[in-house]
Amino acid sequence: MTSRPRLNDDINFVQGLAAVALFAVLALTFVTSSGWSAPAGFPEGSVTASIGYAMFDMTDQAAIQSEPFLVSFEIIDVVLVSALVAAVLLAKRESGGSLYGAARNAIRTDGGKEDDD
Repeated sequence: MTSRPRLNDDINFVQGLAAVALFAVLALTFVTSSGWSAPAGFPEGSVTASIGYAMFDMTDQAAIQSEPFLVSFEIIDVVLVSALVAAVLLAKRESGGSLYGAARNAIRTDGGKEDDD
C-alpha cells in the first residue's frame, strides 16, 4: 500500500522574499526609466533582395547591410538539420516495439530482464 505524499512544512521564506524584492527592483527600474526611444525598423529597400546579396557576398549592393557569411550559416543549418533527422530515423521503433540502433542490434528497453513466455 502506498502512502500519500506529504507537504513539506519546514519552508525557508528567505529565497521567496529575495525573488519578490528582485522583481520589485527590476519593475521599478523598468517603469521609471525615461531613456526609451522609438524602434528604428528597417531602412528603405527590399529585405529579400538584401538577403540574396548577402548570400552571395555582394553586401555592397544591398540596401540593408548585413554580414557576408550568410551562406556559411545556411550550410551549417542544413547539415545540423539533416543530422537531427538522421538521428531520429536511426533511433525509431520497429514494428515489434523494440528499439534498434544503427548497428541493427536490439536495445533492451525492459531493464535487461528475460521474457517469461
